[in-house]
Amino acid sequence: MIHFEQVSFTYPGAAQPALADVSLHLPAGEFALLVGPSGAGKSTLLRCLNGLTPHFSGGSLSGRITVNGLDPVAASPKVMSRHVGFVFQTPEAQFVMDRVEDELAFALENAAMPPQEMRIRVEEVLDLLDLAALRRRRLDTLSGGERQRVAIAAALALRPQVLVLDEPTSQLDPKSAEDVLQALVRLNTDLGLTIVLAEHRLERVLPFVDQLLYLPADGSGVRHGPPAEILPHIELQPPLVQLAQRLGWQPLPLTIKEGRRHSQRWLNGRAVVTRPAGAPAQRGEPYLQAKQVEVAFDGRAVVQGIDMQVWPGEIVALMGRNGAGKTTLLKSLVGLAAPRRGQIWVDGRDVTGRDVADICRQVGYLPQNPGALLFADHVIDELHVTLRNHGLSPERAPIAPRLLLEQLGLAGHAESYPRDLSVGEQQRAALGAVTVTRPGALLLDEPTRGLDYRAKQQLIELLRGWRQAGSAILLVTHDVELAAALADRVILLSQGQVIANGPPAEVLANSPLFAPQVARLFPGTGWLTVPDVLAGSA
Repeated sequence: MIHFEQVSFTYPGAAQPALADVSLHLPAGEFALLVGPSGAGKSTLLRCLNGLTPHFSGGSLSGRITVNGLDPVAASPKVMSRHVGFVFQTPEAQFVMDRVEDELAFALENAAMPPQEMRIRVEEVLDLLDLAALRRRRLDTLSGGERQRVAIAAALALRPQVLVLDEPTSQLDPKSAEDVLQALVRLNTDLGLTIVLAEHRLERVLPFVDQLLYLPADGSGVRHGPPAEILPHIELQPPLVQLAQRLGWQPLPLTIKEGRRHSQRWLNGRAVVTRPAGAPAQRGEPYLQAKQVEVAFDGRAVVQGIDMQVWPGEIVALMGRNGAGKTTLLKSLVGLAAPRRGQIWVDGRDVTGRDVADICRQVGYLPQNPGALLFADHVIDELHVTLRNHGLSPERAPIAPRLLLEQLGLAGHAESYPRDLSVGEQQRAALGAVTVTRPGALLLDEPTRGLDYRAKQQLIELLRGWRQAGSAILLVTHDVELAAALADRVILLSQGQVIANGPPAEVLANSPLFAPQVARLFPGTGWLTVPDVLAGSA
């Protein structure tokens, strides 16, 4: 079905190839997971499957590619679109129409499909991805996760033989991600659809896949095989596999069900030291404060009467299902969404009547789409522009721009064009642009989107350092493992209202939707992370 024979590809003007001598074979009907460090070339490899590489990107490609009996380079993306459905990392990049239902029908109309067949297929994908309630909604009113599900549905409408997805769960809450993956499993099992999926959050996807494809950053060639054979030999491992490796569990568990067989035996007779809840710094006045805030769109209340505080030296994770109002609440804190009721204070000052630029001198805001902040010619220039807007020079910056890029793992990309970077690298570049002035508060919307485990750990250490220096940090995330490792406090939203607010060990461990892997392995212990297990057992 899919063959790569010694494929190499270099982007125009690049000194090093994005892909180097890649060879692999995937039979029809496989469910394959592509993993690798951020920037290793995963998106480039996926785009080779439908001819976007090199037709759209330009560049030099060598070797031979065959997909469903066709050469994507010779056939062109237009022909390949009938055989390969593609879902991008950023769903907005592939939308054409304004409404959900129209977007799903667009490709079918261009294929001159009879109206009755078109209606059947639109209804089919609406039901498959739980989008029926959104069918008449405008795409620009949907949450990031809802837009991602629409993009997947649009790709499925043509019933391709191969479905390619680039981080399809990166903006989805755990339940929505599981629903999407279960839908993909049904398509793979019942219809024989071949699926190739790139994802950084391996803990979500590993239980469903047949093959693991590992693309290293050093160009040493793709490793592929069953997940249990490949995982012990690579550095990208979810918490369950990390723990199993540390404790010598065999055979290697890939699911929580398999892991519990090991964890129950291992825990038997051991003393358990419960993870301390910790005491976040809540002295003095909160840096961010919202009182009875209500925000509405098109007459519909998205945020309803929320009271919230974030203190200096505290990291708060804001979590909840897609569409719960998390991003809207963040936007209201910096003036991008005006509350119709309630008050918001930043460092003791009411934000009413203040413009966004003024508020952002005190609050750094990283949106879901990092590309919205990137417009300079070089990554280092993004940081310099922010400094100039604040009346600062690089020499007078609270942190040297190049040092910050080094801390973000971007030292080698300082002179790169930002939009040539991977999504994960763009995320870190945008984070550098909003933090180079060291504002008193940071609002981060899905900051680990596109980050591998190593890059995520670097971000965790960076945020811990800023917390220690007194920053008030509020992050929206669907990454339960990030919240477990980093947050002092977790706030859960549902339908625009706060339903839980407390330490991670209380809020996450007792949640059937948001419990991290370790909490599922060891219920009742208060453990959330691998270090908790290693430090809390004797």
